[in-house]
Amino acid sequence: MREHLDRDRAPQPEIWTGRATNRAQWLAALVGAACMALGIELAVDSAWSAGIVPLVMSVVGCIAAGLLVLFGTLAFVHVAVKVDKECLEVRCGHIGLPRRRIPLSLVAGAEFAPRVTPRQWGGWGYRWRPEKGTAVIVRRGEGVVLRLWDGHTFTITVDNAESAVRVIRARLHPSLPGATH
Repeated sequence: MREHLDRDRAPQPEIWTGRATNRAQWLAALVGAACMALGIELAVDSAWSAGIVPLVMSVVGCIAAGLLVLFGTLAFVHVAVKVDKECLEVRCGHIGLPRRRIPLSLVAGAEFAPRVTPRQWGGWGYRWRPEKGTAVIVRRGEGVVLRLWDGHTFTITVDNAESAVRVIRARLHPSLPGATH
């Protein structure tokens, strides 16, 4: 127990950063790109013999499905987490959207979760479950669970989650000047 407390009181970096990546999401992105390519192929090379309405429906359906799958998966190929003195920020995908910024003043506690799975949350991505809270899940594995003062939780899968929890806890309960360690 003493060792655990000493680790929590160890000097912490000004800014902690971490990431998690799911390379399997690239396969889903390829499926999305293939759907878009099929839609374009249908539009360009179709004989138009069956009528325009079925063809337009097929082309639009393929392109729309492809875009949904492509951008939906690329947004959750990886997650970047940053903890500074004031907040925790989560950015998803290559353009950083969706993004969530949680002021540490709203955080009651942080816990290490050794095994977070997409199945627990209903899949990959930005998730909300009434009985569990909100989560950003990009892969299975370790994660951080924030307990917020309003009773909600926020879970993030991120590499080196134990380190993130130590940094967050240190920022929530700063050592008082003159206190003995």
